[in-house]
Amino acid sequence: MNHIRNFCIIAHIDHGKSTLADRLLEYTKTIDKKDLQEQVLDNMDLERERGITIKSHAIQMKYLFQGEEYVLNLIDTPGHVDFSYEVSRSIAACEGALLIVDAAQGIQAQTISNLYMAIDNDLEIIPVINKIDLPSAKPDEVEDQIVELLGCSRSDILRASGKTGEGVYNILDMIVTTVPPPKGDPDAPLQCLIFDSVFNSYRGIIAYFKVVNGVIRKGDHVKFIATGKEYDADEIGVLKLTMQPKEEISAGDVGYIISGIKTSKEVKVGDTITHVARPAKEAITGFEEVKPMVFAGVYPIEAEHFENLRSSLEKLQLNDASLSFQPESSMALGFGFRCGFLGLLHMEIIQERLDREFNMDVITTVPNVSYKVYDKKGNCMDIHNPSSLPDPTLIDRIEEPYIRASVITSTAYIGPIMTLCLGKRGILVKQEYISGDRVEVYYDLPLGEIVIDFYDKLKSISKGYASFDYHLHEFRDARLIKLDILLNGEPVDALSTLTHIDNSVAFGRRMCEKLKELIPRQQFDIAIQAAIGSKIIARETVKAVRKDVTAKCYGGDVSRKRKLLEKQKEGKKRMKQIGTVEVPQKAFLAVLKLD
Repeated sequence: MNHIRNFCIIAHIDHGKSTLADRLLEYTKTIDKKDLQEQVLDNMDLERERGITIKSHAIQMKYLFQGEEYVLNLIDTPGHVDFSYEVSRSIAACEGALLIVDAAQGIQAQTISNLYMAIDNDLEIIPVINKIDLPSAKPDEVEDQIVELLGCSRSDILRASGKTGEGVYNILDMIVTTVPPPKGDPDAPLQCLIFDSVFNSYRGIIAYFKVVNGVIRKGDHVKFIATGKEYDADEIGVLKLTMQPKEEISAGDVGYIISGIKTSKEVKVGDTITHVARPAKEAITGFEEVKPMVFAGVYPIEAEHFENLRSSLEKLQLNDASLSFQPESSMALGFGFRCGFLGLLHMEIIQERLDREFNMDVITTVPNVSYKVYDKKGNCMDIHNPSSLPDPTLIDRIEEPYIRASVITSTAYIGPIMTLCLGKRGILVKQEYISGDRVEVYYDLPLGEIVIDFYDKLKSISKGYASFDYHLHEFRDARLIKLDILLNGEPVDALSTLTHIDNSVAFGRRMCEKLKELIPRQQFDIAIQAAIGSKIIARETVKAVRKDVTAKCYGGDVSRKRKLLEKQKEGKKRMKQIGTVEVPQKAFLAVLKLD
């Protein structure tokens, strides 16, 4: 065990984690030159196209240091705030972390939040300044920021470049000398922490684990504590670029287990594996449940694909434990699922993965957050969906979730950022100068306001320099009302939203205007209305497609034309009574991007 090192790489988005991981794999000769490509560990097409890491990836390397061979288990983690749950799981399986900071951009919000997560788990932190080969690099300034943040000495900070490979050997030496070996007792009863799992259509579910205590051997009869199910370990092994089977894995090491599990409900991330014959007394603790921030309905386009969608979501949940879902039905869209996501990017990625990996075409409703609704008797219920809101006469008050947001920016953009936050009903908590011209601003903001376009706007007004991080803070009383959209007098429940009373009229008006552009013209007039309760606050009309019935009348009495027009009008009226309006998927998405 003294020759094992488990570490992860944490950083803000786009600070060069995956590129540095590529160099580490190359310099430890884990990968042949011929297999080398950009972002080796990012094995999803989606990750390569967008240049972001979505999944944590574990891989084992061998490194020779002072004549002795060490086993290094690396977990590369995502940087985006929407995938912070992946980071928290990776941190639970490690003893050390490489904190990567971009030499040109310095410390940003996600760097700090991931760092605190690592410190809470007592990880040994190795600070690394990356991208020092860039012409715009400011390594001395960034060094000052890291010293101020960590309180370490300048000599502890490594300088490297993931592109040129400079300083990579220093990082490897530092990992061996400073990251502590895993603590654990190979002779104790078996305890393995599951930190990830994937679905393989041939082998069933493959669970990735870290052995905390004991030894697991091929063919052992094991039990998953949380679900209470028992299996035989058909194959165990370690994670190189591909899976490599082994006869046994002992305490401190990271590996995978294949035991022919078919149903996804039987594997839970954070569960503990133990032996049936000599079980551990308790499960491993310290694994937090994920809290979804954004809710949206996901519906199959064809009603008969409902079961396919369920199995696709279950398989996806194995690979992405931060996704949660439950069945629901809608008047307009039939049967589907109410899914919980960590943010808008997470929702977009899930939609893409459903399409690519499972060939599922889905309709997604307007995302919203969960509210606490108190009735006159003092009972409280959680509402994830505006259509399940009780009658307004029974409601005493509604509470909405507030987040504590931290925005790090240069002082040049502080004015526009404050204007943006105040426009979203934000309350300034405090502001602190970090170093030089960098300032950190703390705001309390309603989650419902930031869920749609806050991040995009923040990036555009700060020319991409401001970084943003948040956590759920508390629930507060809010003056919220339900805004319904009616098409020909029929409410479309998928388009109804809960909105603040001050924004309701403007929002309703904008929604009607947008829908008028997107709903295709029919043979009859379509009235689009926004309503609060029974009061109509905005209206637009999509005009009917009309045939020119008077074309054949030239000259003659005007009553002949009148007669034809009246006849057409009667026909349109009948059509309107029996006609239904199809709302295109574009309309649901356009409501998000109203500004």
